[in-house]
This record gives sequence, structure tokens and C-alpha cells, in this order.
Amino acid sequence: MNRSIVVVTAGLSQPSSTRLLADRLAASATSRLRSAGEGVSVSDVEVRELAHDLTDHLLTGFPSPRLGDVLGRVGTADGLVVVTPVFSVSYSGLFKTFFDVLEDDTLDGTPVLVAATGGTARHSLALDYAVRPLFTYLRASVVPTAVFAASEDFGSGGGGTSLSARIDRAAGELADLVLSRPTRPRTDPFAKPIDFADLLTSR
Repeated sequence: MNRSIVVVTAGLSQPSSTRLLADRLAASATSRLRSAGEGVSVSDVEVRELAHDLTDHLLTGFPSPRLGDVLGRVGTADGLVVVTPVFSVSYSGLFKTFFDVLEDDTLDGTPVLVAATGGTARHSLALDYAVRPLFTYLRASVVPTAVFAASEDFGSGGGGTSLSARIDRAAGELADLVLSRPTRPRTDPFAKPIDFADLLTSR
């Protein structure tokens, strides 16, 4: 089987610690899935690159082709890794906007690994009182272990053993949830619409 993992990051700089953490989480989850004999495809979504598309969608109610493609990938993913920087003790506005434009039921039952980055470990509680409730509301299956990385976790050693252990634990939980579910259909439900004339004659 081939499992699809979509990595959504909302860092504002490039490169960013948010993307660095996301890459490590995705690599660990991919390794666990491949060890279980699964094929894995990973696609990255940098929300900062979609800022204008998201604003237009909020104003018009219609996604651009680029944003529509991204939302389609999220909707058919077998699992998500989502990482936000913490601003004003919560997720970033750009991160929230991305998930605001998802259609209802898009993430129903989807395994999601939540993570965040911030200047100090004092911001780590944002994962439990802001990020996790968001995905619980969206009816996703959020893995038990959330991962927070402060600035000091990205020192010369690239993160201490504590961060590495949390990454591997959370990634393992995501892999287990993905493996426990059937693969998601990849077909576009609107790719072959019923011809209107045929619809009329069938009545």
C-alpha cells in the first residue's frame, strides 16, 4: 500500500525552525511506516506561500486552482503533520486561516500529529489549550503526544535527546494510527460530473 502524508507548516521565515521540526517529524513517521512495509508519499504545504490565495478564498468563497489542489491533498491524506509557530500564546493567524477554509468533515477521523515552535518552553502549553482543541473540533484523530520545540532545542546539536525522543514517540503514534485505517481514496469526486442532459433524461 502507498500511504499519503501531508505536512502543513505555517512558519513565516525561510528557512524556519517550524519547517525544520516538521521535516524531522515527517522523516520519523515515514521511517516507521516503511519499516512496517508501507510505501509512503510525503507532500509539503508551506502556508506562507498561500497567504494571498487564502485571503481571496475568504473573500470570494472559492479557492484558486493552486489552493484547491492543496486542499484536495489534505482531504485525501492518510495522515497529517501540522506545525505552527506560537504567537501571542496561540497558533499563528495564517495557520488558523488555512484550516478555516477546509470544507466540513474534511478531517473526520484523519490522524493528525500536532507540533509547535516558540522562543521559550513557556509557550508549550499552547499545544494543549489551543492547537489540540482546534483539531478535536475538526473531528480529527489527534495523536496523544504533541511536540513543542523552543529555540534552545535547535542548538549546535540540532536538538537534544529529549526532543528527538518526543519526535520519535509522536511519529510512532501517527504511524500506528495511519496503519490502523484503510487507505483514503485518491480520486476527485468532481473529476467526472454527470452530464446535465443525461440527468434530465434519467428522470
